[in-house]
Amino acid sequence: MNDDLNNIMKTYLSNDIISLRAIEPEDIELLYVWENDPEIWEVSHTLVPYSKYILALYIQNSDKDIYESKQLRLMISTKEGKTIGAIDLFDFDPYHSRVGIGLLIHNREDRSKGYASAALEQIIFYCFNKLRIHQLYANIEISNTVSLQLFEKYGFKICGTKKDWLRTPKGWGDEVMLQLIC
Repeated sequence: MNDDLNNIMKTYLSNDIISLRAIEPEDIELLYVWENDPEIWEVSHTLVPYSKYILALYIQNSDKDIYESKQLRLMISTKEGKTIGAIDLFDFDPYHSRVGIGLLIHNREDRSKGYASAALEQIIFYCFNKLRIHQLYANIEISNTVSLQLFEKYGFKICGTKKDWLRTPKGWGDEVMLQLIC
C-alpha cells in the first residue's frame, strides 16, 4: 500500500486505540458467534439464529458500495490486531444525507476500555468528512444507560421517544432516537 493511501486510511478509519476495517472471510466464525448470541438479540432485534451459509453470503456481498447496499459494516480491531466488535452504518439515505449507527463490543472483558468511544469517534469523523453525511442517528433502549451516555458524550441529542416500542423479557420498553447533525 502506498503511503498516501495508508495515511488516508489512518485518518478516516483508525486512531490511537482502534482500527475500523472491512469484513474478511476469516471473520465468519466471530460473526457466527456474535449474531447467534441471545444476549445481543434483544439489542439487534434478532429473533432467529443465522447460519454460516447466510453469513458467508453477507460477507461475499459486503464489497458493495454504501450507495448501492445502503449499509456498511466495519469490524473494530484493537491496535494489537484483536477483533472485538463491529460498527454498522444502516438505512443510508443519500438524498436526505443521513445514516443510522449501531455499535457492538461483544465480550464483556473488552468493554469499558474506551474501544466503543474510539470507534464511535472515528465513524463520526468518517461519516461527516468522507461520506459528507448531514446527520447521524441511533436508536437505543431507554434502559441502556451506558450506550446513551456514550452517544451523548459525542453530541447526540435525544429527539424522540418511542413508547412501549420494544418487547423485552421484563415487559415493554421505550426506545429513544438520538441525532447528531453536522
